[in-house]
Amino acid sequence: MLLLGVLLTGCTNEAALNVPVRDTDVVLDTELDLYIQENFTDEYNMAIRYRFVDRYVGAQERATPPRVEVVRPMLDFIEEFWIEPYMEVENGEEYFRRFVPGEIVLLGGPIFNDDGTIVLGTADAGAQITFTNVNAIDPSDTDWRDLQLQTVYHEFAHVMHQNFRLPNAFETISPAGYTSPGSWFTLTDEEALLRGFVSPYSTSSPNEDFAETVAFFLFAIDFEESFMMEEDEENCEDNDCASRNQGRDRIRQKLSSIKDHYIKETGVSLDDLRAAVQSRLN
Repeated sequence: MLLLGVLLTGCTNEAALNVPVRDTDVVLDTELDLYIQENFTDEYNMAIRYRFVDRYVGAQERATPPRVEVVRPMLDFIEEFWIEPYMEVENGEEYFRRFVPGEIVLLGGPIFNDDGTIVLGTADAGAQITFTNVNAIDPSDTDWRDLQLQTVYHEFAHVMHQNFRLPNAFETISPAGYTSPGSWFTLTDEEALLRGFVSPYSTSSPNEDFAETVAFFLFAIDFEESFMMEEDEENCEDNDCASRNQGRDRIRQKLSSIKDHYIKETGVSLDDLRAAVQSRLN
């Protein structure tokens, strides 16, 4: 599971909107449903769930369905930024059609937990991808956009190690940097970089490290500057400059092994895939 963000919150009016819906309350052959059937279910064997969202979250969680008018724009976003890039690169279409998850769940807002926290984004490896905060859809908002892209690219990257294992010796590149279970969120982005990771969450396990590295490489416009390019230590303004450069070196090693792994096992070039994604972001 990918947990992109957790914030403390109180009760909100949005949470109260999540009321049960009876099957007899809706018609399942609307123009939108027919579009989904033709363009996602028939085409990719992918079910799109935007009603009855309680069926797709945990027993201690609450979620709000998306407004009907945002579902089609969200599907257009998914097609443009996730599906089409794979269709454009060599061997990408074959890989996508073979491994695409069978369910896509759309939630109107975040997931509300009984303990007063909210989950901003999740992905359950393999069979289902859940997009949250769909009601706030705005591809021009980089925070909203990056949340969605990190979710979907991270989740789809899990398919690789589930079917083809991790690259050889991947776990040995930053062996001392992984956190104990449940403690990754205590790290800052800077502390993660010093350890050789692209994000605090990537320190939680080698599998999450793999998926986060792939996701950040695909969607982060400034990936090279942030995670690849070394700082000039002679002009460094703080004592951590050398440590950050060591962290970047570990990330370069991981990314190189991941790229080779994709080519060897699937024939998909992550460089080409990034280019296809970035052409839509710039």
